[in-house]
Amino acid sequence: MKKILVHERFKEDWIRVLTHIANLFFEDSKLYEAIENPDLSIRFQYKKENNRYSAASELEADGKTCSSTYTKEYDTEGTEREQNIRMKRAMSHVLLDVLEQYTGIKQQWGILTGIRPTKLYHKLRKQGLSRDDIREVLKRDFRVSDEKISLLESIVERQLATIPDLDEIGKEVSVYIGVPFCPTKCAYCTFPAYAIAPNRKTGRVDSFLDALKIEMREIGKWLKEHDVKVTSIYWGGGTPTSIEADEMDELYETMYESFPDPENIREITVEAGRPDTITPEKIAVLKKWGIDRISVNPQSYTDETLRAIGRHHTVQETIDKFWLARNLGMKNINMDLIIGLPNEGIEEFQHSLDETGKLMPESLTVHTLSFKRASEMTKNKEKYKVADRPTVAKMMEMAQNWTRENGYHPYYLYRQKNILGNLENVGYSKLGKESIYNIVIMEEVQTIIGIGCGAASKFVDPETGAISQYYNPKEPFQYITSFERAIGKKIEMLDELYGVQMKK
Repeated sequence: MKKILVHERFKEDWIRVLTHIANLFFEDSKLYEAIENPDLSIRFQYKKENNRYSAASELEADGKTCSSTYTKEYDTEGTEREQNIRMKRAMSHVLLDVLEQYTGIKQQWGILTGIRPTKLYHKLRKQGLSRDDIREVLKRDFRVSDEKISLLESIVERQLATIPDLDEIGKEVSVYIGVPFCPTKCAYCTFPAYAIAPNRKTGRVDSFLDALKIEMREIGKWLKEHDVKVTSIYWGGGTPTSIEADEMDELYETMYESFPDPENIREITVEAGRPDTITPEKIAVLKKWGIDRISVNPQSYTDETLRAIGRHHTVQETIDKFWLARNLGMKNINMDLIIGLPNEGIEEFQHSLDETGKLMPESLTVHTLSFKRASEMTKNKEKYKVADRPTVAKMMEMAQNWTRENGYHPYYLYRQKNILGNLENVGYSKLGKESIYNIVIMEEVQTIIGIGCGAASKFVDPETGAISQYYNPKEPFQYITSFERAIGKKIEMLDELYGVQMKK
């Protein structure tokens, strides 16, 4: 842990933001108001004069002194909340600057730590700013590099081409349906994913499926009664194809019976990410219900890596199941790769790209490994040797070059805490094969109703953009015993969002 003396008593939300900035440079850091023998000593000054916000910092460590100043004047006084944000932003600027000087590390995403970059771009776009104006704001106010701004410009262009009514789509909703079972749980995973075999023995799979059907029917009933359209449906988890083909068939039948105007839902995706769950019978069920967008996720094309992260399938099985799905008529297949998996470097990632080139899926999502707090990998970091910052940056560059050379275009992006190299996750696709669901959930432009185990509902006010959330229980038994309460709460929140109570 890097101990940083700041010589100041800051508000809690300031400490949180400044710690996020420090963690861009160090794996783990903590800010102290007073401590003996700190690793770094940073003094801050800040002040507000009318609408002018100024900050300065001076870092001392290892006989080295680095300093920075920042000033910005705003046109309006702003609310108390806006004033707090402005000062935190000024402090973030000077802290980032002195740490870049001290470490020699340039942060391509600047001070963006808790902000979705493409959502910020859309916000500026909807304010009427030109492309050049947005570029200037991102560089000046957030210190985003030219390279990352160009990436954002490309993504936003594809999003608006994919969903021309993106700015009005808040009148509709999308639906996420969580099936919490997998053959085994991957070491990096924090999603609701439980080994299916023991849950079959206890009867929880059957009980969960019964409860899930009820929840689909009740939410669908509300949507029909209030004439709310569904844009897209995403089956995730877990791995929804972990259950049997006849069980999948019953669920999709319930989906079609429950939701309004199912023939005009723009997109239905089923996450078939674990190749060891895909069979001809399950593909036949997907085809029966007109679903042809699935994921078949290799993550890596190195068998040793798959074993290390707990994926009990082989590289060859991934390849075989891809061609099984393709030959049985699946025309829109996504595949995922993860940069920075244990013991993987440039050579292994190049091999994964080469193997992907033999398959040419319609879309490729390139994730950067993130040490999520509750994952097995995070709990036992010493067991997993991962690539350093320069190596993961090179691997991301390789992915960008490979996708461009092979006719893929970036169309969505998101970032996570504790992500290797302070990089990002990027979805690439062939033109016309972009995922609508991935765009709307990342840009938070419409309500996502979460159904099933561990599903998160995100209620987005179509007028103000204000967001409220509700989480279904993550563990199957808890879901089975409380799903009716979850249904009631979500319907209550939908009533409030759409003003149903006021109309009665």
